[in-house]
Amino acid sequence: MRLIPKELETLWTLFTGPVVWALHFLACYAAAAIHCAKGSQATFSFGMLRLTLAMVTILALGAILAAGWLAWRQWGFGSGDPPHDEPTREDRQLFQGFATLLLSGLSFIAVIFVSIPLLLIEACVR
Repeated sequence: MRLIPKELETLWTLFTGPVVWALHFLACYAAAAIHCAKGSQATFSFGMLRLTLAMVTILALGAILAAGWLAWRQWGFGSGDPPHDEPTREDRQLFQGFATLLLSGLSFIAVIFVSIPLLLIEACVR
């Protein structure tokens, strides 16, 4: 029995990594901007914001890893070398899995880069 059914490996999995990255980017920068704009009116500290965004980052990285794992499974666990350019259903699935795996890796790195300011910035600067 599989933990995740094979039917989830569709064209939509191709967009999972970039969409998760974009939502993470939006959440991090909007939350920090709103918190810093409110200044002393904020109901929680900047440290609490950093902790919350760190948890959001962990969730985003987990979602991207799940998409990457699905892509690796769809690619056949690396059984076929690219390019997958034959006009067959199998090659289309292998290409989609490989492309999704690459996009998931890029999105994983992008989420880490977006999260670096959380480690370096300790307070809002005015």
